[in-house]
Amino acid sequence: MSRAPTPDPAEDNAFFPSPYSLSQYTAPKTNFDGVQHKGAYTGGKWKVLMIAAAERYVLTQSGKMFSTGNHPVEMLLPAHHLMEAGFNVDVATVGGYPAKLELWAMPEEDEAVRATYEALKPKLKQPKDLADVVADDLGEDSDYIAVFIPGGHGAVVGLPTSEDVTKTLDWALGNDKFVITLCHGPASLLAASLGKDESPFRGYEVCVFPDSLDEGPNLDIGYLPGRLQWLVAGLLREQGVNVINDDMTGKTHRDRKLLTGDSPLASHSLGLLAADALVEEVQNQG
Repeated sequence: MSRAPTPDPAEDNAFFPSPYSLSQYTAPKTNFDGVQHKGAYTGGKWKVLMIAAAERYVLTQSGKMFSTGNHPVEMLLPAHHLMEAGFNVDVATVGGYPAKLELWAMPEEDEAVRATYEALKPKLKQPKDLADVVADDLGEDSDYIAVFIPGGHGAVVGLPTSEDVTKTLDWALGNDKFVITLCHGPASLLAASLGKDESPFRGYEVCVFPDSLDEGPNLDIGYLPGRLQWLVAGLLREQGVNVINDDMTGKTHRDRKLLTGDSPLASHSLGLLAADALVEEVQNQG
C-alpha cells in the first residue's frame, strides 16, 4: 500500500491519510462490547453538550492541508454510552456550522457507532451555535451535566482560541460539571487560559494523543501530509497541565471532573468511564 497521503479533490493542496496509514489506524469494528448503564437515567432533565469541530482543514508547516474533522469513533462511541444511559446529547459548533467528521475512519461494520451516527446526524448537520448556548443555556440552572469535546485533528482548529469555548469551560468548572475529551480534543482545554494569568486546569492530570506520534510515525506512514504548526501535549504542559501518557494504548483517566482518553483506542473505555460518572452523579443528587 502507498504511504503517500491521498489528495482531497475538494480543496487545493489538501490530503487525506495514505492508504497504508488507514490500514494501520482504522478497522471495520471497534472494541465495543456493550454498555453498563442502559436506561439508568430516566429523569429527562440532564443533557450532555457536545462541542464538535466545524473545520475540515488543518494547515501544516509544509503548506499542505490535512483533511480532517472529528474522528467518528472518538465522537460516537462515548456518545453511545451516554445516550444509552439516558442522557440526551446536544451538538454545538463555533459559529453553528455543520460538524465535520473523518468518515474515512468510520467503522462501517460497528452497529453501535453507526446507529449513534444516524441518531445524531440531524444535530451534526444543523448544530447549535455555541455562542447561543453560552448566552441562553449555561448558568446555575442549566440542564447540561457535562461538556464533551471529541477528538480528531479538527479539534486543534478554532476551539483552542474560541472565547465561547473559554466561557463554556469556565461555566463547567464554576458549576462543578464534567468535561469529557480525548485524543486531540484536549486542545480545547487551551482555551481555558484565555484572558487569565494561568490555566484553571493547571495541575490537572490528562491523557492526550502523544506528540511523538504526530512528529514521527504519522509523518512516516503518510497519515499527515506535513508537520503540525503546534503540538497539543506540548502546549498543555507549558500551561502546567500534567500529561500522564507518552504512548497510545487506550488509556483513560479521571482527575476531579475532567475525564480524558489518549486516542481512538480509548473511546470505548472513556464512554464507560463517563457513563459511570454521570449516572453516579445523578443518583447522588437523588
